[in-house]
Amino acid sequence: MPDKKKIADLHFMDARCKLIDLAAFLDRVDRHAGDSDYREQALRAALPILLENRPDRAKAVLDFLSDDSTDLLTSAPFQGAFGAPMPRQGGER
Repeated sequence: MPDKKKIADLHFMDARCKLIDLAAFLDRVDRHAGDSDYREQALRAALPILLENRPDRAKAVLDFLSDDSTDLLTSAPFQGAFGAPMPRQGGER
C-alpha cells in the first residue's frame, strides 16, 4: 500500500495542472460581462467540497453536479449532457 508521499509523487503534478486549469477557466469567465451561467455557478458552489475533510470528496462533487430529477422530458434538447443540473422552477436545486 503506497503512503501519502508516494501518492503525491505519482499524482501531484496532474492534480496541480487540473487546479491551474480550473483557475484559468474562472479567470476567463470573470473577464467577460454578463450574467453567470448556471454551470459556472454550480462549479463554484462545488468548490468548498474539495476542502472538506472527508473520504468521499470525488463522489460528493459528482453527486453535487449530477441531475437527480426523476421527471422525464418529452424530448431531449440535444444529444449530450450539460455537466451540471439545470436550475428548476423556483430556483431550488
